[in-house]
Amino acid sequence: MSDKKSKSIEDKAEREGNKIPVREIVEEFVPAGVAELDLYQKREKIYTRKIEGFYQRLRLYTGWPLLLGYFLVPWLNWDGRQAVLFDLPSRQFHIFSMTFWPQDFPMLAWLLIISAFSLFAVTAWAGRIWCGYTCPQTVWTAVFMWAEQLCEGSRNQRIKRDKEPWSAEKIWRKASKHGMWIGFAFLTGFSFVGYFSPVRDMAVNMASAIGIGTGSGLSFWEFAWINFFTWATYINAGWMREQVCMYMCPYARFQSVMFDHDTLIVSYDEKRGEARGPRKKAIEPASAGLGDCVDCQICVQVCPTGIDIRDGLQYECINCALCIDACNSVMDQMGYERGLISYTTENALNGKPTHFFRPRLIGYGIAVIIMVSLFLTALIVRVPLQLDVIRDRDRLYFEAANGLIENSYNLKVINMDQSSHDYSISVSGLEHATIVGNTQISVLSGEVAELPIRLSIDPADLTSTNTTIEFVVESDDVENFKATSESRFIGPRI
Repeated sequence: MSDKKSKSIEDKAEREGNKIPVREIVEEFVPAGVAELDLYQKREKIYTRKIEGFYQRLRLYTGWPLLLGYFLVPWLNWDGRQAVLFDLPSRQFHIFSMTFWPQDFPMLAWLLIISAFSLFAVTAWAGRIWCGYTCPQTVWTAVFMWAEQLCEGSRNQRIKRDKEPWSAEKIWRKASKHGMWIGFAFLTGFSFVGYFSPVRDMAVNMASAIGIGTGSGLSFWEFAWINFFTWATYINAGWMREQVCMYMCPYARFQSVMFDHDTLIVSYDEKRGEARGPRKKAIEPASAGLGDCVDCQICVQVCPTGIDIRDGLQYECINCALCIDACNSVMDQMGYERGLISYTTENALNGKPTHFFRPRLIGYGIAVIIMVSLFLTALIVRVPLQLDVIRDRDRLYFEAANGLIENSYNLKVINMDQSSHDYSISVSGLEHATIVGNTQISVLSGEVAELPIRLSIDPADLTSTNTTIEFVVESDDVENFKATSESRFIGPRI
């Protein structure tokens, strides 16, 4: 803002009591000829160009295992049941040989914290390689782009076809593309719901819904969630694409906090590439006053977010390395050295040494190693058994006919193992106390059994009105398979 314009507005504000319409302020600074100022920029469709290279093969090696794992894991069986099943109605979460319950949710929070710190460490080391190689949005969008290229042709063919009037061929190609999109999106939604509902039963029920087989049909919630995730995938990967990365993903906004001058990012070597411009292959760039960049725009054409990496580091960049493979292919054709666009650091671009071992990265690494070690230890020593003790609060204590003091308790034994077990009940912390009632209980896999008992003691053996005790439930058939729970024994005043 110029001093002259600023003074003009200040004088006008003083004359009119600081009440100047916003329109007049905008007109003061909007360039002549601009009819209106639109603060929202409409999305321009990005036509990506197909490119091959080392990093794109690497993306295939990381993307396909994730896709195959996502679609195939629900179909795996383990000991007669689905290997991975998050059974919400039963509140049981089966992951191969282990079964987790809502009581194990702290472990889930722990796992999420480990994932967050791992993401921070990877980002500090190599930027957004998670986004470029393994993020579901990137992987699914790449599949949708492949279907688009298969049905509608190359980048130039798609641009030309979109400008042409509608014809039978155009309708057929568009319809086949969207058919592939919806089909893949349906498989995505069906597979996702298959992690929460038995996938084999769901497949049989879906077949019966369309007149094949004798299943009972999909439930309302199965149908609703499959439908939701199908259309969510279709919209996100087919239509929104880079909009998700640029505007919906919070990672794009806070990633820069974890970057430093030694972070490995996709960068353009401005010193080597400038001044850019076209030239014949036989011409030596230096003799023509040019750098190695031929300004072919291919790096822009292959970018899934539509940015120009030559403008410097931008939050829209997902480190997919498409521009690196594109630029390297041009450098090969021109006979120039590769690496005009490459994975490098800001220090390396400025001729300074890159420091791999630095405090931030070391700190992240140590934190991740410690948390993973503790998590694995907790997972290994975890006993799938829990004991809850509820003391009878209707009366503090009562005196039996034989003069003994008794307290009543209700024990809940939760067998979180995948096998049934027989358990024995014992108590400690109150010498000479005896259990009145059954001390043996059999609990089926995944069941909660209740056992009412009374604890009895001679008042002469009581040393305190309020004594801390501990109930122990221990398996009769598995060694070191036990759980404890603390409670209180209340007696008369001593």
